[in-house]
Amino acid sequence: MARAREPLNFAEQLERLEEIVRRLEGEELDLDAALKLFEEGVERLRQARERLTAAEAQVKQVLADQAGNVRVEDLDG
Repeated sequence: MARAREPLNFAEQLERLEEIVRRLEGEELDLDAALKLFEEGVERLRQARERLTAAEAQVKQVLADQAGNVRVEDLDG
């Protein structure tokens, strides 16, 4: 499914997860379709957790500045 590879922001990730849950709960899907949706949901949840973890680390970095200056560092590298 091409949609699983599109980069989505955090809000879009949550929207897609909600859509997946609704489809899994509400539609009569065959096993293969349900498994594909489930796999996509698990991957999107993993990505959302990674974003939350990165955001939390960034907030901690800002709060940890001993000089009282607000500083934001890119934590990707």
